[in-house]
Amino acid sequence: MAGAAPQRRRVVILGSTGSIGVQTLQVIRAHPDRFEVLGLACGSNSELLFQQIREFRAPLACVRDLDPAAGDWPPDAERLPYPDGMAAMAALPEADIVVVATVGDAGFRPTESALRAGNNVALASKEMLVMGGGLFRKLADASGAAILPIDSEHSAIWQCLVGEAPESIRRLILTASGGPFLTWAMPDIRTATAEEALEHPNWDMGAKITVDSASLLNKGLEIIEAHWLFQMPYSAINVIVHPESIVHSMVEFKDGSIKAQLGVPDMRLPIQYAIGFPERLAEAHAPLDLRTLSRLNFESPDERRFPLLAAARAAGAAGGTAPATLCGADDAATAWFIEGAGPFGVMTDAVQAAMDAIPAQPLDNLDTALAAHRRGFEFVQARLADA
Repeated sequence: MAGAAPQRRRVVILGSTGSIGVQTLQVIRAHPDRFEVLGLACGSNSELLFQQIREFRAPLACVRDLDPAAGDWPPDAERLPYPDGMAAMAALPEADIVVVATVGDAGFRPTESALRAGNNVALASKEMLVMGGGLFRKLADASGAAILPIDSEHSAIWQCLVGEAPESIRRLILTASGGPFLTWAMPDIRTATAEEALEHPNWDMGAKITVDSASLLNKGLEIIEAHWLFQMPYSAINVIVHPESIVHSMVEFKDGSIKAQLGVPDMRLPIQYAIGFPERLAEAHAPLDLRTLSRLNFESPDERRFPLLAAARAAGAAGGTAPATLCGADDAATAWFIEGAGPFGVMTDAVQAAMDAIPAQPLDNLDTALAAHRRGFEFVQARLADA
């Protein structure tokens, strides 16, 4: 007798019109019998949001900046107020998984709401765990909710750890592509433009993440995220540069063996793994052909040319509000840089200046984290206004 068909998972996607949100919907489109969209939210791309609502028949939606030129609101979807609507959708008891793919601190409250409600969170917005990792970990542990990584590096580590005893792990090894400036000399990096920084050699990502990758700050934030996701000490989390972006990360065990996860640089693979876990869904959007690989290269990151990697590690070690301050400083600096207001070196100097000037405080609650984020943001914003 044939088994019953698996129940469709009901998914809320916050940040549905961004890169991760769009790719999440591509995965869902490939598996219409496995998923249904319960709610969608975005910042400003009303036209694309309306298309998504109609295609996936989302009953709930939320937008920050509604564009009148996009036309009438789709009649079958209830429009929830922004930002409270995101938190409400994240906490829905019928939601099986909440994908948080927002930028900056926009997903902070919805992530809190989802975890308090016991809803599993598939996390693409690393700022959530960087800014409030200890707080979110407590919420998840109390409610029984799972925090599932969508970042390719953390997904790789997660996949390598399935079935392994925690006491058998020696260290986690996060791989970094090195970004577009991997082989550039320091003077050239410091004078680089936004256009040059946005030319990532391997990944198709949003502008801010691409700039963070160019500075390697993105990798530093991932160290902090890995600390909270896998509850490993910072001393046991390493970074290695791997320009091909085929090995997405590795785990070294105490017996000396190393387990790695390989795949083409396609975010749909970790998205699919997260929303389908514990099952591996059959769709291979971009399978890896080992016959086409010639060499896989690895080298240590140069923190002299990429000082924000060290700044992020220091923020993680300092703890408290330091990581939230770093996120705020980075948000202001990358926005300034992406607008073409100045060179790469001025941007990174501003972030470091904020970390040097603003002392870490105890992280008592989420409001404390958000306040620290604002301090970092306003410090850099004021500094760069005169640059």
